[in-house]
Formats: sequence, structure tokens, C-alpha cells
Amino acid sequence: MTRASILRDRIVHEIETSGFGARGLHVLAGDETAEHRWAPDERIDVQSVAKGVCVLAAGIAADEGLISVDAPVADSLPGWSLGAGVEAVTLRDLLTMTSGIDLPWSETMMTDWPDLAVEFLSRPTPGRAFQYSNASTYTAMRVLAEHVGDVHAYLEPRLFTPLGIVDTEWERCPNGRIIAGGGLLLRTEEMARIGRLIRDRGIWEGRRLVDAEWIDRMHSEWVTCGESPGYERYALAGWDGPGEGWRLHGAYGQLLIFAGDAVVAITAEDHFGADAVTAAIMRMIAE
Repeated sequence: MTRASILRDRIVHEIETSGFGARGLHVLAGDETAEHRWAPDERIDVQSVAKGVCVLAAGIAADEGLISVDAPVADSLPGWSLGAGVEAVTLRDLLTMTSGIDLPWSETMMTDWPDLAVEFLSRPTPGRAFQYSNASTYTAMRVLAEHVGDVHAYLEPRLFTPLGIVDTEWERCPNGRIIAGGGLLLRTEEMARIGRLIRDRGIWEGRRLVDAEWIDRMHSEWVTCGESPGYERYALAGWDGPGEGWRLHGAYGQLLIFAGDAVVAITAEDHFGADAVTAAIMRMIAE
């Protein structure tokens, strides 16, 4: 058996023993792959894993010279009414959730105001502080759209098509823009392709799609954000740990777990079991 299949079988046993509501599993170890399914291989909302795709979009645009992630977002939004201190907020601040603007997540945030980005940036900031909110990623992609047009359309030839992910769907807000922090529909194996690209520092089949240093920042530019295991530090869409790896983590158990040369992709329908399964997988990879 290959290392990927051995790891797959151990993860399957853990998932089935714990009762975690997984839909699909894809394991990459070195160049070996192995898969398992508990439900039909249909595209589902990968939730906050989409934040990682938004980070890739910003990295691609920066590499093309279309944006500077460290320029104030106010430069891209002339005429906008900004809250006190927001004039210094950058795209990097939005992607790392450290703008300090207070607008926590809610199920109705996309429809509570005529324009979520306008509302977000109109609020004051006392300085850099972490708050995890889809409003931050949504606003980041609103800023990016000022330079690249529709972000989903921008990514099609630059990311999705090279990865062989065709006819993608991304949920949109009432204003017609991608909701950014979620709403991207992918199959387990399609999410795993994004995982391989990230593991390989932006290279796909010999072609560079994303700058390597930008990929590295997804799991190195840590900001302190809490004390719960696996939620102490956040970077550009990546959570540190638990254990020696890092992950992209979406609601209801959507996971891209990175440790060494291994990438584990899981799609699921189980919000509360994801942390324990992630910790178990990290331990398995480390053994």
C-alpha cells in the first residue's frame, strides 16, 4: 500500500469511529493520492476555504502589477465615506482580518445594508486588531474588483481553468458580487487541487500560477487571535495548527489540512466535529 492509502485508511477509521459527518476525503502524500467517499461527489459550498481562494486572487493580481496589497484601500475607492482611521487600512489588513473595524459575522450580513462593503468601511477603527468576519473578505474582493473587474471571471483563466476546474459557481450578493468569504461550490477532489497548488508554492504541472512568497504568507504572517487550540493564530486565510501543520477551515467541516508534503481535503456536513478530526489527522501525519 502507498503512504497516501495508508493515511486515507487511518483517517476513514477515525471518521467512522468518531461519527464525523464527512462527505468526501482526498489524501495527497508526496505524489501519491487516495480517496474515499461517504456521499455522492457533488459540488458543495466549501465555506471559508473560499477565503483562501480570495487570497490567491489577490496574490495573482499583485504579481500582475494590478494592485499593491500594502496600499491603503482608500486609494482604490475615491469618493467613499470612510470611518475614522480607515484611511490607513490596506488590502493585507482586510485579508488577515486585522483592520480593527467592528462588524461581526451574521447570517444576514449580505442583506442587512444596501452595500456591505460601504457599511464596513464607514465604521471607525481604533487600530489593528483581529476580528474574523466575512465582511472583511467581501470588502477585500470589492476593492480587488476595482482593479480586475469581476473577481470570479478574473480567476477563471488564471486559476480554475489551469487546475481543470470548469464551470465553477460562486454565490453572489444582491449587488451581483461574489460573497467572497464563502459560497464557492467545489467537489472534494477540486478542493484538493487547490491544496496541491498551495503545497507546491504556486506551481501546477510545471506552470507558476501564484507567487511562491505570497503562498508562504498564507501560513507564516501570523497574527494572534485567541487561545482555543487551533485558533490561536491566523495569517492570510490560514489557521495555525492544531499540531505542526496549518489549515484552511470552512464551516460544517470543509478542510484543507497541510503538514509536510501531505494535504488532506475533506468535505463534510458536521460543524462541531471538525476540530477533533483535524487534530487526529495532524497527529497521524506527524507519526
